[in-house]
Amino acid sequence: MHIALTGVSGFIGSNIARRLKDGGHTVAGLVRDTSRRDHVEGVVDKFVVGDHADQSCWDELLDGADAVIHNSADWRAIASGKQDFDAHLQSNLVGSLLLLKASAPRPFVFVSTIAVHHDMRERWGGAIDEDHPLRPGSDYGAYKAAVEAHLWSEHYRSERHTAAIRPCGVYGIDPKLDRSIGHPIVGKIRDGQRFTRAGGGKFVHVEDVAAAAVGALAPHAAGKPFNLVDCYARWADWAQIAAELLGVEADIDLSSPAEPKNVFLKDQAQTLCDDPGFLDRGHDGIRRHLTNLIREMTAGS
Repeated sequence: MHIALTGVSGFIGSNIARRLKDGGHTVAGLVRDTSRRDHVEGVVDKFVVGDHADQSCWDELLDGADAVIHNSADWRAIASGKQDFDAHLQSNLVGSLLLLKASAPRPFVFVSTIAVHHDMRERWGGAIDEDHPLRPGSDYGAYKAAVEAHLWSEHYRSERHTAAIRPCGVYGIDPKLDRSIGHPIVGKIRDGQRFTRAGGGKFVHVEDVAAAAVGALAPHAAGKPFNLVDCYARWADWAQIAAELLGVEADIDLSSPAEPKNVFLKDQAQTLCDDPGFLDRGHDGIRRHLTNLIREMTAGS
């Protein structure tokens, strides 16, 4: 198939593009004029310059496309300390909804977020499946939830193939190395600083997110959301693994609870891919990532 992919130059988008290319698909990738492209030159068949909210580039992006994977978000409007709510609504929410409509009747896979969940209903008993109501606790989560509502409207009104994948914290080597999860942790441990960051989160490897995005184009995925969660880890666990890999003694606060209050069920998501270890890397996956990250950070220092 020929796939129109937004956000192709970013961390998740570049991995989706590689997965598509490896699967024999061709890719039309949407990039801003300021975006780096060298890392995806070999996997993107056509670059379209523009923004997912810029309707003037949509005809070129969608020309010949069999399906759309909408991955991009305008972070400039929601970056910490720089929030512009009106710009966020127009770019992220309205832009996404108009692209959804303009691309009909093509299959449409939306990269949503596990942040569509915040307030968990007690009757779910701490095991949150895809049927749990969406009760986000941020503007970012709320916009993703709103787009999801329109996906289901499209599907049930016209039987259009729409699907949503919901990644949690996505780790892997980011093209912008310092944005990789774990980068500041490695830096602190390497510099001998005391590590006191409390809490933790759910994590998933970027390659599994890419596999799920492509898998969500399969017929059985139509009309469904998918929780993409591999494991829970405290930030202290990340620091402890980093210290072991660096071969140093580190002062790490391990007082945060080792287990999460809620877990996200992923049985439905595991139907999207049959790769060994898909959504089942655990802390070993974090260890392998930190090994690669330390190598990259050392090479760049």
